[in-house]
Amino acid sequence: MNESFTDALNGPDNPYLCPMTAASPTEFQTFLENLPFSAFNEMQLAFFEKAASCNELILLAPTGTGKTLAYLLPLVQRLKRNESSERALIVVPSRELALQIEQVFKSLKTGISSCTCYGGHEMKVETNRLKENPGLVLGTPGRLSDHVLNGNLNPDDFSLIVLDEFDKSLQLGFQEQLKILFEKLSGHSRFFLTSATPLNPLPDMLPSREWVTLDFLTDTSAVGLALKLVRTSSVEKADTLLRLLANLNQDSTLVFCNHREAVNRISQLLTENNFAHALLHGGMEQIDREKNLIRFRNGSQQVLIATDLASRGLDIPEIKQVVHYQLPTSEQAYIHRNGRTARMQASGTGYLVLAHDEQLPEYLSKELPEYEVPETFSIPGPAPMECLYISGGKKDKISKGDVLGFLTKTGGLKGEEIGLISILETATYVAVPREKVLALLQNTSGKKLKKTRVKLEVAN
Repeated sequence: MNESFTDALNGPDNPYLCPMTAASPTEFQTFLENLPFSAFNEMQLAFFEKAASCNELILLAPTGTGKTLAYLLPLVQRLKRNESSERALIVVPSRELALQIEQVFKSLKTGISSCTCYGGHEMKVETNRLKENPGLVLGTPGRLSDHVLNGNLNPDDFSLIVLDEFDKSLQLGFQEQLKILFEKLSGHSRFFLTSATPLNPLPDMLPSREWVTLDFLTDTSAVGLALKLVRTSSVEKADTLLRLLANLNQDSTLVFCNHREAVNRISQLLTENNFAHALLHGGMEQIDREKNLIRFRNGSQQVLIATDLASRGLDIPEIKQVVHYQLPTSEQAYIHRNGRTARMQASGTGYLVLAHDEQLPEYLSKELPEYEVPETFSIPGPAPMECLYISGGKKDKISKGDVLGFLTKTGGLKGEEIGLISILETATYVAVPREKVLALLQNTSGKKLKKTRVKLEVAN
């Protein structure tokens, strides 16, 4: 299970966590054995109850409150009860969110087969997997519509349809792709829609339904988030950001820009100043996006410069600061950006960098406290953890236990020194103490991991 589940849901101050004495639905009790908490929260319990009787259900809840788990468990319950007749389709707006949901689903250990489809993934692998009629298919609108057009996927085979982050999925840009999916539906499917922001009205492409809405959007999601305004001139805005980042104590920080060009400009500035960072935008190759997210998640990179691609659904634990280098284009974007920090009652800070010729949008308070960035600064050194690449992954049947054993028995590390292990299709990434890297590489050089000789090197 993703470590952020533990961070988010085990906290004693979590307002969404049910008391230990709260009764969970009997049919879901067994799932708690594979989850890092002992009770479902109020929102999840409400969704479980409605999902049992409603065929058209909309869930609105703040980021980080467990919406994915809320819809996955009723979905899994129905699939297991009717394995021969029920299949489920989950549609998400980004590859990163698809991979994250896949991780959560697999952590439940349901025994239900699945296939994840997204751009950048090998089409042949997906096609072969779809031929096996997996119980769960999840993916992005573009790749799913490609499979429909190629005859690999028939949406009418699915009795359960989930649109996660539906306000984004149903926006212009995905509509033509979603029409391809919805046109193949006969009308018997059940629909779950989830997001942290509403969409009114729902577009006509959705089947005409009598929607039931569970709305858990309250100000609770903003508790623990301190907002600060950083004023600067247009000419000095980038330099102000550099000074701000240098003064944030090397805490995990996510910087948002509106366009990939701005991400690249800021990245170039940081590179010129030897400021370690990662970047994320839709113009990058999928493998580079995955690697940069992994490095940010495992703490080997503590600053991520990104477009709003990073604002939705991505479960990245312990982000302490969000910086709006460019003002959000909408209130919805603002909500999702801020939702990356102060998750589930953790504390966090949001900085809005505002040039003198820019105006705060109406949805933002005009009384935000101002933060004056110190003129003096020093570029922080590298993070305490380093990310290593291992030349083997899921295709080689490598597990996290295999990697842990290899790094301790062969590499000489202690178990508690090893950070997040991320296993991809053909590669594995793991965070280890930076000062131990040289000795670790020497100890493992030419050695075998699970009877296969693998290469270890610092991930670039």
